[in-house]
Amino acid sequence: MADIVPAILEPGTAETPSPLPTAVLDARAVVVLVFDGLGAEQLAARPRVAPTLNEMHAATITTVAPSTTASALTSIATGVGVGEHGIVGYRIPTYDGNLNVLRWRTPVGDGLDRHPPERLQPVVSFGGQRPPALQKAEYRKSGFSRAYLRDARRFGYKMLSSLVVEVRQLLAAGESFVYAYYEGLDIVAHEHAFGEHYEAELRACDRLMADLLTVLPSGTAVVAISDHGLVDCSGGMVRIDRPVLDCSHAESGEARFRWLHARPDRDRDLYEAAVDCHGQQAWVHTASEIIDEGWLGPVVTDAARSRLGDVALVARDGWAFGHPDDGGSNIIGRHGSLTSAEMLVPLLVHVS
Repeated sequence: MADIVPAILEPGTAETPSPLPTAVLDARAVVVLVFDGLGAEQLAARPRVAPTLNEMHAATITTVAPSTTASALTSIATGVGVGEHGIVGYRIPTYDGNLNVLRWRTPVGDGLDRHPPERLQPVVSFGGQRPPALQKAEYRKSGFSRAYLRDARRFGYKMLSSLVVEVRQLLAAGESFVYAYYEGLDIVAHEHAFGEHYEAELRACDRLMADLLTVLPSGTAVVAISDHGLVDCSGGMVRIDRPVLDCSHAESGEARFRWLHARPDRDRDLYEAAVDCHGQQAWVHTASEIIDEGWLGPVVTDAARSRLGDVALVARDGWAFGHPDDGGSNIIGRHGSLTSAEMLVPLLVHVS
C-alpha cells in the first residue's frame, strides 16, 4: 500500500512497476479515498451489499505490519514502511508511558508538548507536495493528523454526506490530487464485527462511492484503498500468562500484535516463556527476527527500533491478548496481526 501515493504523485520514480492502471496515471485529477477497515476478503464476500465497490475492484494489495490504522495510514501518506516512519503501532513506548498514537496521549495526559508529532514522525507526507487532505473535522488538529499528514493542507467535514461535496469543491477549485479518509466501517466492526450493523455500514460506504462517482469531472480517477481488514475476536480474548509477565516489565502495541519488553537480562527467558505459554495462539518472534525478515520494510531507523519491544505475540486465528488499556472485551472486531483477513486490502479504481 505504501506504493500507491508515490505512484500517483511521483510516477516513474519507483524501483518496482506501478500497481495502478495506466489510465489512473494519465488522469487529469486523482482522488485517493481510504476506507478504514475495508478488508479485501470481507468486501469480496458481500458483492450484493457493495456492488459499486466490488465492480471497481482492480487488484488486491497488502497492508503493513502491524496491520493497524496508525501504522498503515502513515505508510499510505508518506510512501515508506513502518520501520522508516517510526509509527510502529497503536501504542508506542515513551519515557512517560505508552503514547496512544490515535489520541496522542500518555498516562500523564496530552502528549503534544512532550512528544511533538513532527519529531516523532519525521518523514514528509505526499512527497512534500502539500495536497488537500480531507477527514472528519474533529481530527484536523489532532496529534496523529499532524504526524501522518504533516504539511498537507487539512480540510474537515462534519457529516458523511459532506465528504462528497468537499471533494467536488476541491476538484472544481483546480486541485489535481485529493486525499480523503472515512473511518465508519472500522468503528462499526470494532463494536459489532460482521453482522447486520457491519453490512449496513458497508452499504453506506458503497453509496458514498456511488455518489462520488456521479460528481467527478471528466478525466478524474478515484483510487480507493484501505488500511487493513478485520477479524472477529469475540470469545478470543486471553490474558498473558504469569511466566511471561514475570520476564517482562512492560507491554506496547495492541491486542493482536502485542510487544513484550523484557526485564534486564531476561530476553531469552521471555521468548521461551512466550513460546511455551502462547505458541498455539500466536506467532512468537523476537524484534531482531521481525527486522531481519523485513516485516517493517527495507529501512528500520534507530528511532523506530527503540520503540519496539523484545518479543512480539502476533495473534493467530481469532485470538487477542488483553491489556487494561485496550478496551477489554468491548472490542469485537480487531486487527493488527498477519492473517489474510487483516493483511489483504482492495485496490479499487474508477476513471471517469
